[in-house]
Amino acid sequence: MDHSFLSALILLLLVLDPLGSLPIFISIMRAVPKERRTLVAVREIGIAFVVLLTFMFLGDAFLRLMHLSERSLEVAGGVILLIIAIRMIFGSSSESAYGLEPGREPFVFPLAVPLLAGPSAMATVLLLASRQPERIGEWIGALITAMIVSFVVLILADRIRKLLGDSVVSAIEKLMGLVLTAIAVEMILAGLKRYFVGGL
Repeated sequence: MDHSFLSALILLLLVLDPLGSLPIFISIMRAVPKERRTLVAVREIGIAFVVLLTFMFLGDAFLRLMHLSERSLEVAGGVILLIIAIRMIFGSSSESAYGLEPGREPFVFPLAVPLLAGPSAMATVLLLASRQPERIGEWIGALITAMIVSFVVLILADRIRKLLGDSVVSAIEKLMGLVLTAIAVEMILAGLKRYFVGGL
């Protein structure tokens, strides 16, 4: 399954799911003093970006080291995305899942990893880079853009939720989950096709 810059950006936004993570963003950032929220958001977004960029550049080496084929990665990535999509459609955001100790500022966990740079995002960037390595510049650009969008949502989380309302945020998340389901199925089918047809 080949991607363009736009489709890769949309895929990354669906995987990062900043809108779907609004309740968790609000819960975590509420404990951070207002004067430090921007700094914390920049730091966590930066850490997540470095983690995902590392996976993007080390993708081929990782596959060779583990003796994995692109086909198996494509199917595995599709399965992971499918699980995430099903949770987006049928599940509900749990603020306690990423709870912090009272008074503790988030550092790496849970904002950077696993909320932003989670397994599904790692698998996605690794797959993009290994599938079309000649377009690595586009994938980096798509990742940077997706991170900027996530940063804006993180900073404005409370305002966005008040503006849209819980029901609209929930509806958007389920719609994004539906789109991600189709992308996940397409990835699985593409990987199986390449396996049975001989790498086409």
